[in-house]
This record gives sequence, C-alpha cells and structure tokens, in this order.
Amino acid sequence: MAVIPFLIIFPLVISLIMYCTRVNKVRNLIAYISSVVIMASVLVLVVLWCKKGMEPITLYYETEVVDKVILLAEFLLMIIVTYLSFKYKRAWVSLLSICPTLLIAYYELFGPERQQFAGHIYIDHLSILMCIIVGLIGGLIVIYAVGYMHGYHHSPHHSNVEDRRYYFFSLLFIFLGAMFGFVLSENLLWIDFFWEMTSICSFLLIGYTREPEAIKNSFRALWMNLLGGCALAIAIVYFGTKLGCVDLHMLVSTAILGSKPASLAVSLIAIAALTKAAQLPFSTWLIGAMVAPTPSSALLHSATMVKAGIYILLRLAPAMSETQTGTMIALVGGFTFLLTSFMAIAQSDGKKVLAFSTISNLGLMVACAGVGTPETVWAAIFLMMFHAISKSLLFQDVGATENALGSRDVEDMHGLLYMLPKLAIFMFIGIAGMFLAPFGMLISKWAALKASVDERNIILVFFIIFGSATTSFYWTKWMGKIISHSHLNGRQIKDKTKKNEMISLTIHAVLMIALCALFPLLSEVFVNPLVNQMFGSSQNVLSDKILFTLIIIILVVFAVPFLAYQSGKHQTQELKLSYMNGVNTGDNRAFTDSFGEDKTLWLSNFYFHKIIGSRKLMFPSQILTLAVIIVMMCMIIGGALL
Repeated sequence: MAVIPFLIIFPLVISLIMYCTRVNKVRNLIAYISSVVIMASVLVLVVLWCKKGMEPITLYYETEVVDKVILLAEFLLMIIVTYLSFKYKRAWVSLLSICPTLLIAYYELFGPERQQFAGHIYIDHLSILMCIIVGLIGGLIVIYAVGYMHGYHHSPHHSNVEDRRYYFFSLLFIFLGAMFGFVLSENLLWIDFFWEMTSICSFLLIGYTREPEAIKNSFRALWMNLLGGCALAIAIVYFGTKLGCVDLHMLVSTAILGSKPASLAVSLIAIAALTKAAQLPFSTWLIGAMVAPTPSSALLHSATMVKAGIYILLRLAPAMSETQTGTMIALVGGFTFLLTSFMAIAQSDGKKVLAFSTISNLGLMVACAGVGTPETVWAAIFLMMFHAISKSLLFQDVGATENALGSRDVEDMHGLLYMLPKLAIFMFIGIAGMFLAPFGMLISKWAALKASVDERNIILVFFIIFGSATTSFYWTKWMGKIISHSHLNGRQIKDKTKKNEMISLTIHAVLMIALCALFPLLSEVFVNPLVNQMFGSSQNVLSDKILFTLIIIILVVFAVPFLAYQSGKHQTQELKLSYMNGVNTGDNRAFTDSFGEDKTLWLSNFYFHKIIGSRKLMFPSQILTLAVIIVMMCMIIGGALL
C-alpha cells in the first residue's frame, strides 16, 4: 500500500514548499490542491482496506533505514526545543526533550536485541477512523485557514502581528503528516517520534504571534506534553528491555495476560495520554492555546493533538479493564468531565467555552477508555467522531463570527441569527450536535451512563449525570443568545466570511447531520466490528430496540418544527407590550422609569465567575487529580516491582 507512506511524507513535503513560498496566491492554491489530495488519498486507503476484507493488516517489517532516519529526526527535534528554550530563557524545558531523546537513542543503539512480532504499520478499524478524521477534518481546516488568515492579518485587531502565513501553513501540514504517522504506527519507537512531532508543532502554532502571552502559553503546552513524552519514553524502554519487544499490540496483549512489566508500561503510557488529551491536572495548556489563530485551535481541539491521547487510550482500553490503571484513568477522566463543565459555565469568551467544553468531553472519552468495556469503548468512539466534526465546525464558526463582529464574546452574539444568519445556523448545528437528541453526543453519553450503571461504578455515574447536566446549561445559554431578538435596534453587521471558509463550514454542517442520520448504520457496519475486534467478541453493543428508538427520535425531532410551522403560519398574531418596571416606549426595548429617566433593556446571561470560575476551581482540581495520580501510580509501581 504505497498510499500509507504517501500520507505521511506528502504533507511533510508540502510543508517545506509552503515555507519556501512567499507569494500568497501561489501558496493558497497549493494549500487547496494539497488538502484535496490528502482527502482523496485517505479515501483511496479506505477503499483498498475494504477490498482486503476490512481485516487488520500489518506492513513494513524491515525498516532499518527508516529507523535511523527517525532517530536522527528525533535529535533534530531535541535541538529545536533546546535552542528555543534557551532563546526564550526557559532552559529547564529543554531537559524534558533531551532526557527522553537520549534514553530512546541509548536503547536503540546499545539496548538488548529486539524481536519484531508485527510490522511497523498497522491498519484496522480504529486507525482507519483516525485517518478519516485527520484527513477530512484536517484538510477542511486548511481550506478554511486560507480565507481566515487573510482576514486575520487584514484585521485592525491583529495589525501588530507579523504576517508569517508561510510558517503557519507549513506547521499545519507537518501536523497532519505527524498525525498520520502516529495513528498508523505499530512500533512504539515510531509512535514516540510522531508524538514528539505533534507536541512541538502545537508549541510553535500556539506561539505564532510571538506576543508575551503567546510565548508563555506555548511553553506551558510544550513542557506539559514533553512531560508526557518522558513517561512514554520510559514506558517504551522499560517494556522493551524486559520483554525484548516494542510492538503496541504485543504490549496490550501481554498486559491482558497479567505481565507486570507490560502493565506498568501501560500505566505510564496512559499518564502520557492524559497530558496529550489535556486532562486535569494538565488542562491549562489547552486553555492557553486559545491565543493562537482559530484554525490552529480547531486543528488542536478536533482533528489532531488531543485525539492522539484518546486514540492511544482506546488502544490500551482492553488492558486497562478492571485494573488499578483503568480505575485511575476513569476517575481522572470523569472528574475532569464534571469540573471543566462547571468552569465552562463561567466563561463568556466563545473560544474559552469551546476549550473547556473540549476538555470536558475528552474527559468523558478518557473515562470510557479507563472502564475498558465494549459498551464504554463504543460510546468513546462515537463521542470522538461527533466531537471532531462539531468542535471543528464551532471553532471555525466562532473565528468567522469574530472577524465580522470584532468580538468572540457570547454576549456580543445576541441576535446573531438576525445579523449573520448563515453563521448562526452553522453555530446552532454545531451546538446541537454537542448535547441535543438525536445527535450522537447525547446518545453516546447515554451509552456511557448505561455501561457505568451496569458496571455499578457509582462515582462515574455521578460524574456523568452532573457533568451532562452542566453541559446542557452552558450550551443552552449560548443557543439562547443566538436566537434572541430583544435589543438589536436594527444593528447591521457585514458578513466577512470568505467563500472557502463557507465551503468548509457547509461541509462540516452536512457531515454533522449525515452522521446523525447514519448513526444506526455506522454502529452496525463499522463501530460494532471495531469494538468486537478489540475485545474478541461478536455482540452488537447497540440493540435493535435502541436503534428503533433512535429512528423514532430522529423523526420526531425533524417533524415537530415542520408541523408547528404548518399549523401556525395561518394564525393571526396579537403582540402585547411587556411590563418593564416603567412606561414602555413601544418597542419592548426601552422604558421610562419612575424618575422619568430613559432606560434601555439589555438581556445578559449569568456566569457565576466568583463561584465556579476557573480561578476558583482550577487549582484545587489540579491538586486533587495530581494527588490521585501520584497515589495510584505509587500503588501500581509497587505492585509491578514487588
């Protein structure tokens, strides 16, 4: 399958071309063509895999030359991190890159002889799903970024930011290539390399503007993810030294059989995944990433970076079932889901709402992987699918709205449906996809709740119930602002959304609706076989009764507004003036109070900043989750070494 190395190498080649191309029109054309080529290549991979019976495939057994190239590239990444760490006077961060790189290099060059039980590339349902997410969503984000970055650098709000679009698009394509390599690799040494690539790319994207806040937040993202990289490197070297193998599936299978070295390695890799998925106590790096331009936020939150953590946890899920590691991961994920949902309520900045929502939903996926049953993994996979599309749509929409309004504050989106109807409709679809039936996020949460009840995991049930309730709270607030009409006063806003941005938004919206409509079919032909392949069973996770119920819900949801419109379009309306604590001036937007002063009505949401804001809850939450991780890792390490 030549398409596999093509998917990894082609984006890297395009990134070099992007960096060398300084003419905007030429670079934009290359971005369009390259994105389409990547999406088409993913489609070719899917077709070829289907022709081979949709069975797992391992490829590339002899790769000595590639192994040496990857080792040299790891040293190059280490040099880049070291140089930038010293340049910005954060030399200590370089140690988090130097130590694991030297450890991996020593193991590769002087370690014990290794056995290769499988090829370096592994293709199955999960890797195919991740390739679709990375290729399709990532490609659409690049297309969107062409128009967005033009508006970004021509906006008076970013006049002080140097136009380095050649650098920005180069990083986007490196990111895509690294993610393809990550999800297709079976060899843990390769996984470690692509892991480091995504960490450094995110660091460079977050610091794109080179403003003090951007530099600060980019280094926070770097050291937290490099800390996870250290745990990953230690796990690989420990497992490889003890068992003479660095295959991911061999690690999982030996851990299932009770191997202590494998179980400890699984724990360390799971900790690394927590950093990548921005779980507490490592969540602040993803919140700080909001200083980056919107396309990079969409890429980090939906198609790449954080999904790498979820992907590796799903791979480890069978080995974490009913273990101390699984309990630790489920507790941290469930607690993150609940607490960051509370923190999201206190946010009025649209991108921060999306950031906390991302961390929250990732927490639920992490918790599902930690429980490690077929039902919870089924839920996590659907959560990942819906979250990828919905969050990419919402981040892009908020970016386009910000370019038009000059603000991304939720309060400034009051009446967006009447000012920017297209963007409002897309935003409504994205928000609905996150918490309303029949969209799959709600159904997946229900499946996770049912599995937790079946497992009698009372703590996780508590987290899911209250986390879902708070999720509904902040999304409903945002929806209410979009459709409100009370104080617009004829406000006119020009829609600055470019055609390519609109194309990406439209495709995302169509994908969200299609995913909803095809939910039962996807479960039957793709997700159920994926789960069954992971756990070696042949049961349907979603019963026929539930599928029938979903179809009824879908019909009702789409039928109700249609029937309401048909029954109400011929009815006469009689508008009444509202009592506004004074004399209504006649338009329900202003009144004269008892002192004869003119007052204007203004509706605003409650945000409870002083009660559940991130300043109140973040630090205690970090301390608590860090304590849980330290205590449980001590127990796991003690049990493995005794």
